[in-house]
Amino acid sequence: MSEGDGAAVIANGDDAPRPLRIVGSAIADRVYTWVLTAFALCIPALLLLLVIALGLAGWPAFRRFGFAFLTSSTWNPVAGIYGAAPAIYGTVVTSIIALIVATPLGVGVALFLSDLAPRRVRQPVAFLVDLLAAIPSVVYGLWGIFVLLPFLRETLMPFLRDTLGLGGTVFFSGPAYGPSMLAAGLILAVMVLPYISAISREVLLAVPRSQREAALALGATRWEMIRGAVIPYAKSGIIGGIILGLGRALGETMAVTMLIGNRHEISASLLAPGYTMASLIANEFAEASSDLHLSALMAVGLTLFVITMIVNGIARWLVWQVGRTGSGRP
Repeated sequence: MSEGDGAAVIANGDDAPRPLRIVGSAIADRVYTWVLTAFALCIPALLLLLVIALGLAGWPAFRRFGFAFLTSSTWNPVAGIYGAAPAIYGTVVTSIIALIVATPLGVGVALFLSDLAPRRVRQPVAFLVDLLAAIPSVVYGLWGIFVLLPFLRETLMPFLRDTLGLGGTVFFSGPAYGPSMLAAGLILAVMVLPYISAISREVLLAVPRSQREAALALGATRWEMIRGAVIPYAKSGIIGGIILGLGRALGETMAVTMLIGNRHEISASLLAPGYTMASLIANEFAEASSDLHLSALMAVGLTLFVITMIVNGIARWLVWQVGRTGSGRP
């Protein structure tokens, strides 16, 4: 230690003194990096463990029934025969209905908030739309039972089937029970609306102002500016938001279970009850009395997990592409 210097020093390999405070900071930096790296690795590790657990639990069903497990319509726990095709079909149909209803609403709200709404209106409206995502699923289910189902059974379904004459088509034939794939699809539309709207709004706000100003300077109206300059630029990001909403719709459980009717069959009519993969697991997991029954439910869960991961991966990639383009990176 040199005279007059109050800081303790140590010698390094080159015999040059180094303050202990700097050495301690370097060690703390290294420990901090290791801890954060461990935290980051926990996420893929958890996903891997989840896939392994679902795969091991669902393997007996896949080994017993093979690919027919995904294509068969028979689900008979008494006979030990399981086929997930009706649940997969119901999941796809309800998700498509949700996107058909929620996409124009979500993108329209996003366009309004990004280009048309007065500044004092934007934040309150955006907050109210985003608040839809915070409502618990069971609350949506209760609202659907006491409000949506009576409306569908007494008003909308008879209007579609009889007044518009759509009852002659396979898509709206049969009695109007109320609980149906149409009801589940509509409640899903309300639930995925804030996700589509939020992602689309962020993507539209990422469009450079110069795009809008250039279109307006060329004499375009506001609608022509949005149609010709804004939407094409943000198209892949909007599609990513829509697919992200699809991923949310695929895995929804409680509200769908309460409204879809839970009948294990494939029907072309949207007015008929059905099943989804999530509602099938929720309904029968507690009642699974055999190892094969439990394995079949785990196999359904693995199928749903893989589909959801693929859909969300595509959505994230599309949104990332727009962010990359907007930032000017190649």
